[in-house]
Amino acid sequence: MEECKIELKDCKTFADLKSHAEKTAEILVHELKKRSLTLALSESCTAGLVSSFIAGVPGASAVLWGSFVCYTPEAKASMLDINMAFISTYGAVSRETASSMALGALQKSGSNLAAAVTGLAGPDGDGSNVPVGTVWIAAAHKGGTLKINEHHFTDCREAVRIRSAIAVLEIILSILPG
Repeated sequence: MEECKIELKDCKTFADLKSHAEKTAEILVHELKKRSLTLALSESCTAGLVSSFIAGVPGASAVLWGSFVCYTPEAKASMLDINMAFISTYGAVSRETASSMALGALQKSGSNLAAAVTGLAGPDGDGSNVPVGTVWIAAAHKGGTLKINEHHFTDCREAVRIRSAIAVLEIILSILPG
């Protein structure tokens, strides 16, 4: 994956991505309020970006419990009680780790919903066989729903992070009850 060749603030695509994330966050906050649901997040490659988009919506404090920013495997283990041997077995960027992060955030927060994102935004990998741009996202509902999606983004680092944030917002919307 290549570095961005132009400044991101001048990139129309980047501005469009950011605008899409903001609009999706507005819709999510509205839908969570309508259903009286709360949301916890566990973010790795987005490092709090998802919660930032949500918190940018007026009234988000009624629905956003908070976010665990678990950037390293050690942080995932410490904050969400995920066993390091589990992370070593499956990898920090995997379906299994994403689902454990979502379920850990759900349990630790007491929220109705939780979502997690773990991936490699680039430009470098993590020494594993996981390609840069790979992102796993999981969303869990206290009622038992667990949905996990894999994405492969080919953009520059910041665009991967924003695309990942949008995908998190969208997967949460997709598991809302009723």
